Amino acid sequence: MWIFYEAEIPRIKLPDRALLSPALIRRGEQLATVGDCIVCHTADNEPALAGSRALATPFGTLYSNNITPDPDSGIGSWSADAFRRAMKQGVARDGSHLYPALPYEHFSRVTDDDLDAVYAFLMSRDPVKKTAPPNELMPGLGFRPLLAGWKLLFLRTAATASDPSESPEWNRGRYLVDGLAHCGGCHTPRNILGGEEWGKRFAGGVAEGWNAPPLDASNVPSERWNVETLYGYLKTGTARGHSSAAGPMGPVTEGLSRLNDDDVRSIATYIDSTMHAGAVTRPAGRRVAGGGADV
Repeated sequence: MWIFYEAEIPRIKLPDRALLSPALIRRGEQLATVGDCIVCHTADNEPALAGSRALATPFGTLYSNNITPDPDSGIGSWSADAFRRAMKQGVARDGSHLYPALPYEHFSRVTDDDLDAVYAFLMSRDPVKKTAPPNELMPGLGFRPLLAGWKLLFLRTAATASDPSESPEWNRGRYLVDGLAHCGGCHTPRNILGGEEWGKRFAGGVAEGWNAPPLDASNVPSERWNVETLYGYLKTGTARGHSSAAGPMGPVTEGLSRLNDDDVRSIATYIDSTMHAGAVTRPAGRRVAGGGADV
C-alpha cells in the first residue's frame, strides 16, 4: 500500500532568512522564473506566490497552492527534502499526492542542487497566510490515492543526460526546456488520462483553451524561425515576421524577459534544433497561443 499512501515528512521550523545565501537566492529566483512559478501560483490581484489561482483542466478546476513560507497555509514548515519530493515525485509534505498540474513529470529531471536553490528563493519571500479554495473536479477524481496509478503510467524519473556531440549551450537549453521550463507540458498532445503522448513530443497541445503550436518541424513557418528570432520572441513576446505572444504564452514571455540572456539563448538554441529536426504533417488547430498561425 506504500504506493498509494506516502509517509509524512516532519514539519520544520521556518528557516532563518538571514542564514540563506544571497547568491543561492538569486540563482533560485532565476530558476523559478524559468519554471513560471509566479504565473501558476498567483491569483489575480493577490500576493505573489500565495496560490489560489484557478487552473482549468479537462477534469475540472484545480486551485494552485500557496508556496510562500507561511508555516500553516504555505510551505514554511517544509524541509528541503519535502520540497524536493513534491517537485520530483508529486507528493506533499503530509504524504498526499499532488495533481500533475504541478508538472512533476518534468521537474523530476531537475538536479537537487537547482531545486535547493528554488527552495531557498521561496523561503526568502514574505509569508502570506492564504488557503486555496477546494478543487472542483469530476466525481471521484478528488480521491488523491488514484494519482499513484497515474504516476505509474506517466511519471518518469530519469535525469536529462548531457549529449557530448552537442554544444554546452544546446545541452543547457535541453535541460531547461525538458525540466523547469516544462515546455512539453503545453506543446505536446495529451491522451485521455491527461498524460503526455511521448511519441508525439512537441507536436502541439492545448493550454487553457488555446492551441500551443508545435515546436517541431510540423510548425508551418518553422523555416522562418532561427535562434535569433526565437531568442527575441522569448525575451520580448514579439518577433518580426511572426505574431506576438498571446494567451498563456504571454505570461511566459513576460517571465523570460527577466531571465538572464544566456539561458534564454540556450532555450532558443535547443528549440531551434527541434523545429528543424525533420518535416512532419502539422495537426489541425484552433486559436494559437502566439496570437497567430505560428509559435
